[in-house]
Amino acid sequence: MPRNRPVIGISCYVEKVDRTPWVQQWSAVLPHDYVHHVEAAGGAAVILPPRLDGDDHLARDLLGRVDGLILAGGADIESSRYGAPPHATAQNPRPDRDSWELALARVSHAVDLPTLGICRGMQVMAVAAGGAVEQHLPDRVGTEAHCPVPGRYAAHSVTPVAGTRVSEILGAAPLDVPTYHHQGVLADSLDHTAYRFSAWHADGTPEAMEDPGSRFRIAVQWHPEAGADARLFRALVASVP
Repeated sequence: MPRNRPVIGISCYVEKVDRTPWVQQWSAVLPHDYVHHVEAAGGAAVILPPRLDGDDHLARDLLGRVDGLILAGGADIESSRYGAPPHATAQNPRPDRDSWELALARVSHAVDLPTLGICRGMQVMAVAAGGAVEQHLPDRVGTEAHCPVPGRYAAHSVTPVAGTRVSEILGAAPLDVPTYHHQGVLADSLDHTAYRFSAWHADGTPEAMEDPGSRFRIAVQWHPEAGADARLFRALVASVP
Protein backbone atom coordinates (compact mmCIF):
# COMPACT_ATOMS: atom_id res chain seq x y z
CA MET A 1 0.00 0.00 0.00
CA PRO A 2 1.36 3.49 -0.81
CA ARG A 3 2.11 5.69 2.18
CA ASN A 4 -0.43 8.44 2.79
CA ARG A 5 0.94 11.89 2.09
CA PRO A 6 1.38 13.96 5.28
CA VAL A 7 -1.08 16.84 5.34
CA ILE A 8 0.67 20.18 5.91
CA GLY A 9 -1.45 23.20 6.86
CA ILE A 10 -0.18 26.58 5.66
CA SER A 11 -1.32 29.95 6.99
CA CYS A 12 -2.35 32.58 4.44
CA TYR A 13 -3.97 35.96 3.82
CA VAL A 14 -7.54 36.91 3.11
CA GLU A 15 -7.36 39.75 0.57
CA LYS A 16 -9.50 41.54 -1.99
CA VAL A 17 -8.34 40.22 -5.36
CA ASP A 18 -9.14 41.18 -8.95
CA ARG A 19 -9.84 38.06 -11.01
CA THR A 20 -11.53 38.76 -14.32
CA PRO A 21 -14.44 39.33 -14.42
CA TRP A 22 -14.55 39.64 -10.63
CA VAL A 23 -13.22 42.80 -8.98
CA GLN A 24 -12.13 43.14 -5.34
CA GLN A 25 -13.42 39.70 -4.41
CA TRP A 26 -12.43 38.51 -0.94
CA SER A 27 -10.09 35.54 -1.45
CA ALA A 28 -7.76 33.27 0.49
CA VAL A 29 -4.31 34.15 -0.88
CA LEU A 30 -1.00 32.28 -0.67
CA PRO A 31 1.97 32.28 -3.06
CA HIS A 32 1.89 28.91 -4.80
CA ASP A 33 5.60 28.41 -4.08
CA TYR A 34 4.64 27.16 -0.62
CA VAL A 35 2.27 24.56 -2.05
CA HIS A 36 4.78 23.52 -4.71
CA HIS A 37 7.54 22.84 -2.18
CA VAL A 38 5.25 20.88 0.15
CA GLU A 39 3.95 18.73 -2.70
CA ALA A 40 7.45 18.20 -4.14
CA ALA A 41 8.57 17.03 -0.69
CA GLY A 42 5.85 14.38 -0.63
CA GLY A 43 3.21 16.24 1.40
CA ALA A 44 -0.31 17.42 0.70
CA ALA A 45 -0.87 21.14 1.27
CA VAL A 46 -4.01 22.73 2.71
CA ILE A 47 -4.37 26.44 3.45
CA LEU A 48 -5.61 27.75 6.79
CA PRO A 49 -7.30 31.13 6.23
CA PRO A 50 -7.14 33.61 9.12
CA ARG A 51 -10.14 34.33 11.31
CA LEU A 52 -10.69 36.86 14.06
CA ASP A 53 -12.37 34.26 16.28
CA GLY A 54 -9.42 31.91 15.89
CA ASP A 55 -8.63 31.09 19.51
CA ASP A 56 -6.55 28.28 21.00
CA HIS A 57 -9.56 25.97 21.25
CA LEU A 58 -10.32 26.27 17.55
CA ALA A 59 -6.63 25.97 16.68
CA ARG A 60 -6.37 22.74 18.70
CA ASP A 61 -9.38 21.30 16.88
CA LEU A 62 -7.99 22.17 13.45
CA LEU A 63 -4.40 21.14 14.13
CA GLY A 64 -5.66 17.73 15.23
CA ARG A 65 -6.55 17.17 11.56
CA VAL A 66 -3.17 17.97 9.97
CA ASP A 67 0.26 16.37 10.28
CA GLY A 68 2.38 19.51 10.15
CA LEU A 69 2.21 23.29 9.96
CA ILE A 70 3.87 26.10 8.03
CA LEU A 71 3.46 29.63 9.38
CA ALA A 72 3.97 31.64 6.21
CA GLY A 73 5.47 35.04 5.53
CA GLY A 74 3.51 38.26 5.38
CA ALA A 75 2.91 41.63 7.00
CA ASP A 76 4.31 42.94 10.29
CA ILE A 77 2.80 41.68 13.53
CA GLU A 78 1.01 44.49 15.35
CA SER A 79 3.51 45.70 17.95
CA SER A 80 0.94 45.74 20.77
CA ARG A 81 1.07 41.94 20.61
CA TYR A 82 4.53 42.11 22.21
CA GLY A 83 3.99 45.24 24.31
CA ALA A 84 5.73 47.87 22.18
CA PRO A 85 4.60 51.06 20.44
CA PRO A 86 4.61 50.88 16.62
CA HIS A 87 7.66 52.00 14.66
CA ALA A 88 7.13 54.70 12.03
CA THR A 89 7.67 52.08 9.31
CA ALA A 90 5.09 49.62 10.70
CA GLN A 91 2.73 48.18 8.11
CA ASN A 92 -1.03 48.26 8.50
CA PRO A 93 -2.07 45.78 11.20
CA ARG A 94 -3.63 42.48 10.24
CA PRO A 95 -5.52 41.47 13.39
CA ASP A 96 -7.09 38.46 11.70
CA ARG A 97 -3.73 36.91 10.87
CA ASP A 98 -2.18 37.93 14.19
CA SER A 99 -4.89 36.36 16.34
CA TRP A 100 -5.16 33.18 14.34
CA GLU A 101 -1.47 32.53 13.76
CA LEU A 102 -0.49 33.25 17.35
CA ALA A 103 -3.08 30.66 18.40
CA LEU A 104 -1.70 28.19 15.83
CA ALA A 105 1.83 28.81 17.11
CA ARG A 106 0.89 28.31 20.77
CA VAL A 107 -1.10 25.15 20.20
CA SER A 108 1.30 23.57 17.71
CA HIS A 109 4.06 24.01 20.29
CA ALA A 110 1.93 22.57 23.08
CA VAL A 111 1.03 19.45 21.08
CA ASP A 112 4.50 19.12 19.47
CA LEU A 113 3.20 19.32 15.92
CA PRO A 114 6.01 19.53 13.32
CA THR A 115 6.19 23.23 12.41
CA LEU A 116 8.19 25.41 10.04
CA GLY A 117 8.02 29.19 10.42
CA ILE A 118 8.99 31.40 7.49
CA CYS A 119 9.84 35.11 7.85
CA ARG A 120 6.75 36.53 9.59
CA GLY A 121 6.17 32.98 10.80
CA MET A 122 9.43 33.05 12.74
CA GLN A 123 8.33 36.27 14.42
CA VAL A 124 4.88 34.82 15.18
CA MET A 125 6.49 31.81 16.86
CA ALA A 126 8.75 34.08 18.90
CA VAL A 127 5.94 36.38 20.03
CA ALA A 128 3.72 33.39 20.90
CA ALA A 129 6.50 32.20 23.22
CA GLY A 130 6.81 35.59 24.92
CA GLY A 131 9.48 37.08 22.68
CA ALA A 132 9.54 40.38 20.82
CA VAL A 133 10.32 41.83 17.40
CA GLU A 134 13.04 44.26 16.34
CA GLN A 135 10.81 46.54 14.34
CA HIS A 136 13.16 48.06 11.75
CA LEU A 137 16.53 46.41 11.20
CA PRO A 138 18.09 49.34 9.27
CA ASP A 139 17.98 51.40 12.49
CA ARG A 140 20.57 49.02 13.95
CA VAL A 141 22.46 47.59 10.98
CA GLY A 142 22.57 50.79 8.93
CA THR A 143 21.67 49.20 5.59
CA GLU A 144 18.67 47.78 3.71
CA ALA A 145 20.50 44.49 3.07
CA HIS A 146 17.60 42.36 4.29
CA CYS A 147 15.03 44.07 2.05
CA PRO A 148 16.76 46.34 -0.47
CA VAL A 149 14.07 46.66 -3.17
CA PRO A 150 10.29 46.74 -2.53
CA GLY A 151 8.47 43.80 -4.04
CA ARG A 152 11.58 41.84 -4.98
CA TYR A 153 13.48 39.13 -3.14
CA ALA A 154 17.18 39.75 -2.63
CA ALA A 155 19.89 37.34 -1.45
CA HIS A 156 22.27 37.45 1.48
CA SER A 157 24.42 35.00 3.38
CA VAL A 158 23.47 33.29 6.64
CA THR A 159 25.61 31.01 8.79
CA PRO A 160 24.00 28.05 10.58
CA VAL A 161 25.20 27.27 14.10
CA ALA A 162 27.10 23.99 14.26
CA GLY A 163 25.34 21.25 16.22
CA THR A 164 21.83 22.56 15.61
CA ARG A 165 19.03 20.91 13.67
CA VAL A 166 19.31 23.66 11.06
CA SER A 167 22.98 22.81 10.49
CA GLU A 168 22.09 19.13 10.21
CA ILE A 169 19.66 19.98 7.42
CA LEU A 170 21.55 22.76 5.63
CA GLY A 171 25.15 22.22 6.70
CA ALA A 172 27.27 24.51 8.87
CA ALA A 173 28.87 26.51 6.04
CA PRO A 174 27.52 29.96 5.10
CA LEU A 175 24.83 29.85 2.40
CA ASP A 176 22.98 32.44 0.34
CA VAL A 177 19.24 32.60 0.92
CA PRO A 178 16.30 34.60 -0.51
CA THR A 179 15.48 37.51 1.79
CA TYR A 180 12.71 40.07 2.17
CA HIS A 181 12.18 41.45 5.67
CA HIS A 182 12.72 44.72 7.51
CA GLN A 183 12.02 43.22 10.93
CA GLY A 184 13.48 40.34 12.93
CA VAL A 185 13.25 38.57 16.26
CA LEU A 186 14.79 40.63 19.05
CA ALA A 187 17.91 38.67 19.89
CA ASP A 188 17.66 38.76 23.70
CA SER A 189 13.89 38.27 23.92
CA LEU A 190 13.89 34.46 23.82
CA ASP A 191 16.33 33.79 26.65
CA HIS A 192 13.51 32.51 28.87
CA THR A 193 11.99 30.21 26.22
CA ALA A 194 12.74 26.77 24.78
CA TYR A 195 14.11 28.29 21.57
CA ARG A 196 17.73 28.71 20.59
CA PHE A 197 19.00 30.65 17.60
CA SER A 198 20.43 28.37 14.95
CA ALA A 199 21.60 30.70 12.15
CA TRP A 200 22.84 34.28 12.03
CA HIS A 201 23.54 37.07 9.58
CA ALA A 202 26.95 38.73 9.86
CA ASP A 203 25.27 41.93 11.13
CA GLY A 204 23.98 40.13 14.24
CA THR A 205 20.44 39.48 13.04
CA PRO A 206 19.03 36.08 14.08
CA GLU A 207 18.14 34.19 10.90
CA ALA A 208 16.85 30.90 12.30
CA MET A 209 15.65 29.44 15.58
CA GLU A 210 14.58 26.03 16.79
CA ASP A 211 13.31 24.16 19.82
CA PRO A 212 15.75 21.26 20.37
CA GLY A 213 13.21 19.46 22.54
CA SER A 214 10.53 19.27 19.85
CA ARG A 215 10.08 16.72 17.07
CA PHE A 216 10.53 19.45 14.45
CA ARG A 217 10.11 23.09 15.35
CA ILE A 218 12.26 25.34 13.17
CA ALA A 219 11.80 28.88 11.92
CA VAL A 220 13.85 30.87 9.44
CA GLN A 221 13.82 34.59 8.77
CA TRP A 222 14.47 34.13 5.05
CA HIS A 223 12.13 32.82 2.33
CA PRO A 224 13.04 29.25 1.34
CA GLU A 225 9.83 28.96 -0.68
CA ALA A 226 11.21 31.60 -3.07
CA GLY A 227 14.33 29.57 -3.90
CA ALA A 228 15.31 26.17 -5.23
CA ASP A 229 16.66 24.75 -1.96
CA ALA A 230 13.89 22.45 -0.73
CA ARG A 231 15.72 20.84 2.18
CA LEU A 232 13.71 22.52 4.93
CA PHE A 233 10.43 21.43 3.34
CA ARG A 234 11.69 17.89 2.88
CA ALA A 235 12.82 17.80 6.50
CA LEU A 236 9.42 19.03 7.70
CA VAL A 237 7.52 16.40 5.72
CA ALA A 238 9.99 13.68 6.71
CA SER A 239 9.50 14.50 10.40
CA VAL A 240 5.91 13.26 10.25
CA PRO A 241 5.76 9.65 11.52
